[in-house]
Amino acid sequence: MNIDRAVMAFAGSVILLSLLLSQLHHIGWLWLTAFVGANLLQAAFTGFCPLTRLLRKRGVSAGPAFD
Repeated sequence: MNIDRAVMAFAGSVILLSLLLSQLHHIGWLWLTAFVGANLLQAAFTGFCPLTRLLRKRGVSAGPAFD
């Protein structure tokens, strides 16, 4: 798995988890969904994603989106 796929899998998982938690516990969990969405949006324009730095340190190979 490369960094691109790992970032998308992580973001999708966090979004689904926060949506589930907002329904089961408290609507405030939707702020986490908004944060992940905003981070994905800024990464699309700037090419910077904080998760990529962590994944690089763990030895995950780079993909075409986050070189």
